[in-house]
Amino acid sequence: MKPTDPKETGSSRLPFLRGLLPFNRAQFPHDVVAGVTLAALGIPEVMGYTKIAGTPAVTGLYTILLPLIAFALLGGSRHLVAAADSATAAILAGTLVTVAAFGSPEYVGLTSTVALTVAAMLVLARIFRLGFLADFLSRSALIGFLTGVGLQVAIGELAGLIGLPKEGHGPVGQIASVVQRLADTHYATLVLSVAVLAVIIGFERLAPRIPGALIAVVGAIAASAAFNFTQHGIAVIGNVPSGLPSLSVPALHLAHIDQVLATSASCFIVILAQSVATARAYANRYNERVDANLDIVGLAGANAAAAVTGTFVVNGSPTKTEMVDSAGGRSQVAHLTTAAIVLLVLLFLTRPLSFMPSAVLSAIVFLIGVKLVDLKGMKELYRLQKDEFFLALITAAVVVFVDVKHGIIVAVFLSFIDHARHSYRLRTRVLTRDAAGRWQAHPVAPQLFAAPGIVVYRFEADIFYANAGRFMEEVLKLVENANPPVRWLVVDASEVSNIDYTAGKMLLQLGEELSRRGIGIASVAVPDGVRAELERYRKFAGEAGRQEIFATVDAAVDALRDAAPPPPRPAAA
Repeated sequence: MKPTDPKETGSSRLPFLRGLLPFNRAQFPHDVVAGVTLAALGIPEVMGYTKIAGTPAVTGLYTILLPLIAFALLGGSRHLVAAADSATAAILAGTLVTVAAFGSPEYVGLTSTVALTVAAMLVLARIFRLGFLADFLSRSALIGFLTGVGLQVAIGELAGLIGLPKEGHGPVGQIASVVQRLADTHYATLVLSVAVLAVIIGFERLAPRIPGALIAVVGAIAASAAFNFTQHGIAVIGNVPSGLPSLSVPALHLAHIDQVLATSASCFIVILAQSVATARAYANRYNERVDANLDIVGLAGANAAAAVTGTFVVNGSPTKTEMVDSAGGRSQVAHLTTAAIVLLVLLFLTRPLSFMPSAVLSAIVFLIGVKLVDLKGMKELYRLQKDEFFLALITAAVVVFVDVKHGIIVAVFLSFIDHARHSYRLRTRVLTRDAAGRWQAHPVAPQLFAAPGIVVYRFEADIFYANAGRFMEEVLKLVENANPPVRWLVVDASEVSNIDYTAGKMLLQLGEELSRRGIGIASVAVPDGVRAELERYRKFAGEAGRQEIFATVDAAVDALRDAAPPPPRPAAA
């Protein structure tokens, strides 16, 4: 399907409604159907996320009411669904539980405060155009983080599947607790859990377009109401408040400000990385423009809406976005349709929800956790990039064996380490001409001349403080071991886009060192690379920084072939 070019309409000039305009009449019925599908699949899912986040079940419905509308009006993506998400729900549960009890008014208030703080952080990110920060949580670290979250979430529901209260600290303690109490299993609850899992998995495998989760939920509610499950020892979620959420600004909670800020920062990082990556993937699929900073505005609005309606952080959800896309949705009209259906549920259908067995939500959450465990991604990493596989594995292990907050810290830290390692690692070559006059690149070694007495050394990475010393060391070894002696060293910096202060001073020092040895130095740099920076350092150093700068390697070699190097300079006293 060829998307309508937003340039064709004045709506493209608006800083909002990008996900809704231009309106496509032919697409409208498909978007409505996709919205109904998202409601059918998403309502049970977001109620399941409340078990992860530790908030009342109705707060899950609130995440797909005003937050969906806010993102539809303010965001830039036509596809991204901003709603409750397992990763951010797990961060809340793993951090805020240390200062308030699950489900308590204080705890729920803290989750709303975190949502408001995240909204403020996203606003600041938009003001300073920090959308690029999403690129600094590497895909491999994100795979490991979500895999760890999935394991933690799935393990946390094992007790609920067999009708036991959750006990034990962390996944290992929870598994041990379940094993020790197997004799106390409530078999009616276990049978119900297995039936729900069978229905959901069966429909996913055999008829994926049919909402198996919704069928399981409706069936379980009907059975619970008809057979009074509570009399048989099967727990139900109980009263679900009806009507619209009340609007209020959450309290600041100064006593827990450190915990709120740390939790918000963790959620902020995950939201940036996951939401921007998801929006970009679907924009590329349909040849649409990506505006990460506008999506940040939409996410800020969605989280502010979540905060004032008493619910928790929302995130760009890859699973819900795929639900809408698979159902034919191509604009935020689908998400507004979902919000309208949720409104009807809150007004008229909350009483039936009170009969929902708790084991149904445990089963739904268990499957959510299992799906987050990205075995395919881990296998691909192991096969294609083993070093990044271990980065993902370490991140997952920290999430499982420590906690989610430290897992996201480790994910970000390892992403930066991985980036620095790739930048630090030298990618260098020496160039020579073959018989046909074409340039050939060789691993760095002496006795490789581009012309008599001329060595061309190519550096294929930005030069900065961490690799500047290695650069200088390799160049000096190259000229020291050359026989016959080198007259000119040509540094091919055409692949370099940045030189920091440390590297600039190192180049001046290298020029002085080579000059003392009677070796001239020249550079190859292009106008959109680092030519201006090299010129600036050369002028700053004056005579000590004299160095020829050429546009191409050919120009440098041709000009220097018969040129005498500068006379050796005496060492400074």
